[in-house]
Order: sequence, then C-alpha cells, then structure tokens
Amino acid sequence: MSSRNYPTVSLHLLDQLDDAQRAQLLSRSEDDLTSFLDGVKPIIKAVKEEGDLALARFAQQYDGAISLQSDEIAATRQEIDKAFDQIDKAMIETLEYSADNIRRFHEAQRPPEMWMKEIRPGVLVGERATAIDSVACYSPRGKGVFPSVTLMTAIPAVVAGVPEPIILTPPGADGKVDPATLVAARLAGVEQVYKAGGAQAVAAAAFGTATVPRCFKIVGPGSSWVVAAKRELIGLIDPGLVAGPTETIILADETANPLIAALDMTIESEHGNDSSAFLVTWDADLARAVVNAIPDYWDQQSETLAGYSSTVLSGKRGGVVLASSPEAAYAFINDYAPEHCQVLSKHPYEHLAYIRNASEILLGEHAAGSIANYMMGPNCVLPTSGAARTQSPLGVHDFMKTCSVGHMTANGYKEMAPHTHRFASYEGFDGHANAVSELRDEAMRSNDY
Repeated sequence: MSSRNYPTVSLHLLDQLDDAQRAQLLSRSEDDLTSFLDGVKPIIKAVKEEGDLALARFAQQYDGAISLQSDEIAATRQEIDKAFDQIDKAMIETLEYSADNIRRFHEAQRPPEMWMKEIRPGVLVGERATAIDSVACYSPRGKGVFPSVTLMTAIPAVVAGVPEPIILTPPGADGKVDPATLVAARLAGVEQVYKAGGAQAVAAAAFGTATVPRCFKIVGPGSSWVVAAKRELIGLIDPGLVAGPTETIILADETANPLIAALDMTIESEHGNDSSAFLVTWDADLARAVVNAIPDYWDQQSETLAGYSSTVLSGKRGGVVLASSPEAAYAFINDYAPEHCQVLSKHPYEHLAYIRNASEILLGEHAAGSIANYMMGPNCVLPTSGAARTQSPLGVHDFMKTCSVGHMTANGYKEMAPHTHRFASYEGFDGHANAVSELRDEAMRSNDY
C-alpha cells in the first residue's frame, strides 16, 4: 500500500465514452494556446527592440537569474571548460556513451550528398543535400535540466554539417548554464551556447541580437510559451516540428507484466501537470492490476514528481483506457498519434503493423522509455499533439534541405522536347513552347555567340 495520500488512477471505459468524452481524452494541454499567444507578443516585441537587454531582464524575471547582465548572455569558453570539473567523471562517461550512440544513429541516417539516376536515355535527375546555414537548438529548463535534449538536437545538427549551430537554454538562478548541458554541448561539437529560454529565446533566434546570431530555424521541445512563440514567429524563423509537453501511450496485451506497465507509466507523467500518459489494454484484469500498482511506484519518486505523475494519471489526460478489443485499442492509439508509444507484450511485433501513427514505437518489456530518451540513439525530440500523423522525429533531415538536380544530353532533349512542346502549347504558354521548338535548334546552330 502507498504510504502517501494519492488520488485514484483514472480508468476510462472506451466503449462507454460519447464523442465529446473521447475527444477530451485525445486533447493535449497545448491545444488551446490563446492565452499564451497573447502573452508572448510583448516578449517578442521587447526582444526585437531591446535585444540582449530584454534577454537579461526576462532571465531575471522568469528564471530568477537576478545577477545576469546583458553582456553575459553568451556562455564563455571558460565556463564550458569549468563545467567538466563541476560534474563527476561517471556522469561525463555517461554523456559520452549517450553521445556516441546518438551520433552513430544519426550518421546512419544522413542522406548521400547527391544521387543521380538516368530515367531515360540521356536524362539524368537527382537530388543534392546541403545543410541549413544556421539552426538554433533549444534545450529547456524549469522542472529540470535536459542535457539529453542538448545531445539530441546538437548532434544531428553537427552530423548534417550545419556551419553555425547554436544552443539556447534558460539560465539557473545563479545566472549560469547547467554544467552537464555545457559538457553535452561540447561533446556534440557546439561551442555557441546562450542563456535564454522561453518565448524570448525563440525571438532572439528569429531576430538576432548583438550576442545571439539570427537563425533560419529553431528545433527542440519546450513549454506552451515556446510553442506559442514559434507559431507567432512563423515567417521569420522555421519553427521545426511541434514538440510541446510530453505524452505517451503504453499498449499492453494479456501477456504483459502489470508491474512493468505501472512502472513505465510514471516515466513521462512525471514531467509536469501538462503531460499526458495512458495505458491502453483490452484485458480488464490487467487494467485493474495496473491501477492498483501505480501508487506504490509513486512512493519511489520525490513528492514533487509523484505529484505531477498522480495529477496526470488521475485526470482526463491520463490513466488506464480499457478497450473492448485489440482493434478498438489500435484505433484509439492511431487517433491519438502519441509522441511515445511502448508495446508491452511477449509478442510485441504482432501489434506493430497495426500502429500507424506514433512518433516512436518501443517494443518489449526491456525497451523502457527512459532508455530511449537518453541512450538508445534514435532522437527523443518527437512530434506531439497528434503531429505524428504527418511528421517525423527530429533527425539529420531537419538540419538539411535538398535541391533537385537535372542534366540532359542532346539525345535526351530530342526525346523530351516534342512532349514538352505539346504540353506547353496545351496550357497556352508560348515562351515555354518556343524554348523547345525549332527556335532552339536554330539558336544551337548559331555561331553568333
């Protein structure tokens, strides 16, 4: 029995929910950003007009960094050097191990610099991939520190070949960057780290300041303030994928261990009250066992984190969902399109084909979500709020863009020109048609050039 007084874990009977109740389960905390969009506007305006002065003031106001001055926004090389002495060697080894796994995955993901294919005799087409010139990697802070996010955003930027990747992260009350985050930045290969968080960090990347360089894109998860600022600044900076408050669904069949399921339910739900976390099953006995087991694991967390988890799992954005059948469970998962999806089963691959919409799918009882977050290698910055229906996890491709490449010989032109002339004539474009007519042949034969 739990030694603390916690609310009861929610048990949602899926086939008894009406449309409105089902929609409530599918909702996320950032679905309505109206108040945040209003709130970020003066912050964005201040950063645009005042630059570093605004960043320092907001760091004092929102992060408690009372001593931080406008000429201290950039973390110095000495601060990064010192960070290696501020955390123990075992943690540095863990960061190195994690960085190596993340780098290996993203190096395998990197597309070829260019490919070409002859689709017709004398007609070669392909793509050339190049890195985006400047990208800001956002590493959040507030409920905790996230050197893992620093590794997950900065390493693919470096692998992609971004010439000027930067890291934005909120300062602590001491006006400093978390030392493990600084170590992670250097291990990733990024030395430009700036002390700015929230909406003001997004604005700094969008406009640039005397210290923070202007960037074409910003990536990384953040609070609703960060998400709102990204939306407000679309057109000035590419906001990247939607990565808001965390969410997870655990699919557990009748072969799953309810204790493992209960334990893993505490992973993402401890991030904060704005998280979402569900276990979905069609086995009523398993559902009841998980509901009963979760409070014992809350006892193994700090009161603060257990408070977050219990709030989430006892509310309308968390708990256990009991479906009437496997098909109903799959349908709910695909409708939800979760950020994290874990399959607890003795035969997890049997379920894989039925899950179409999820940013990440972890198979089996050994694939704990926390290992995926820190160590496994695939990126932990994932689409949220249903964006998994159309978007992919952060990866090397987010730091690159492609351009199409085409080359044509005389033989290729001879085959394609008549078809092109006919098409252009049908659409009524004389210039298009003339460019592939006898006029071109005459120009090619001309010696007057």
